[in-house]
Amino acid sequence: MSTLRRILIADDDRECRACVIELLGDLLGSDPNQRFEIVQAENGEEALTIIRRSPPRLALLDMHMPGQTGLEILEALRRETLDVPCIVISGEASEAVRKHALVFGARAVLKKPVEPRLLRDEVRRALHIDAA
Repeated sequence: MSTLRRILIADDDRECRACVIELLGDLLGSDPNQRFEIVQAENGEEALTIIRRSPPRLALLDMHMPGQTGLEILEALRRETLDVPCIVISGEASEAVRKHALVFGARAVLKKPVEPRLLRDEVRRALHIDAA
């Protein structure tokens, strides 16, 4: 039986979502029992709807999106006690944003443009995947 695992990428910029998918390509795997399905959201409200309907194994959240920001999503998840590991990605990853995100449960806060190795390492860590 296949254990399909989902990763949510929430970013209002289609090119940013495509770039993250490309960077994670080697993590998606070819083994149908180990693969990750990518689910995309282009705003905060859509991301929250997806998470509430069927929580992914990991959510990559852009900080600034229409509807709700990555921080607002983190706050909602905490209030609703939804245990979804989240990584926040932002072009403006200030120390204040980083601290706020970590207080609300983000596993990491990465600055755009994200360094490919760092993104893959954080995703592996969040999903408990050993480096190849």
